[in-house]
Formats: sequence, C-alpha cells, structure tokens
Amino acid sequence: MTMHADDRGVFTEVFRREWDTGIDPVQWNLVRSQAGVLRGVHVHPRHTDYLMIVAGMATIGLRDLRTGSPTAGIAATLTVDGERLVGLTIPPGVAHGFLFHEPALHVYAVSHYWDTDDELGCHWSDPGLGIEWPMAPAAVSPRDAAAGSLSEMVARLGPFQPIGRDVR
Repeated sequence: MTMHADDRGVFTEVFRREWDTGIDPVQWNLVRSQAGVLRGVHVHPRHTDYLMIVAGMATIGLRDLRTGSPTAGIAATLTVDGERLVGLTIPPGVAHGFLFHEPALHVYAVSHYWDTDDELGCHWSDPGLGIEWPMAPAAVSPRDAAAGSLSEMVARLGPFQPIGRDVR
C-alpha cells in the first residue's frame, strides 16, 4: 500500500493487480460499523478476502483451520486503524472476526461473488478459537450470536479440506 501525503491530504493506492495480494477481485464491499460491534467469526471454504480498515480502529481475530497448513491451528489478533493503512489477505480456511473499537469503515475485495453458502460461522467466544479479544462486544448480529461451536464449524469445513482444491 502506498500513501502519498501533502498539505491537501493523502492519496492512497489500496490495490494494484501487480501486488502479490493473493487475490484477483470480482467484487469490492464497503462496511461501516459502530463502536463495540463484532462481526464474525466466519470462515470461507472457497473465497479469499483482501481488506483494510480505512477509518476507525478494529481488532481482527484469526485462526487457521486449513488441514496441512504450516500455520494450522494458530490463532492471532491484529489491531489495525485508518491512520496506518494495512492490506490484509485472508485466504479460504482461515477463520476471522472483526471487533471495532470505535466507529469504523472497512473496504474489502473478494475473489468470488458473495454467497452465503461460502460463509460458515462459529460463536466468537468459543474458547477453542484461542482468540483473545481485547474487550467484550457491545453488539453482535443475531446470526453470529446464535452461531454454533468451533468444532461444528470445522466439521462443516471438512468436505472442503484440504482447502485450495477445486470443490465446485
């Protein structure tokens, strides 16, 4: 990501096909979230996300569910904000959730058109995720609040393993 600042403001290149982002986008999305909102935790069997927080701040929780991946089973959090733009690629099979510390705006591209069949979920607080959220969310969607366990999500992900083979 390249930011060009001058006394008028900042011009930022957020995506160039020549960058090694691991994605050839077919759709771009813009999401505005309020402070305290948690979106997820979701995993996509087929599509890749490429995203950035362009305003506000969020903690992104990640857990690699890919069989045979060198990082399989590892969980991590990354705190990002709109002041220091970071492009993050989330490949298929990596569970992810977003906890917004303040009102925020994030932009993301996907490698396949949005499809609810390509979005599995589990409850954000499942201890098996190993994601250490910095605070409890103030708001979660009804769907995410009712999501099942990590083990149920992993079972539903099973037919797509190893992630990356063509399962269409």
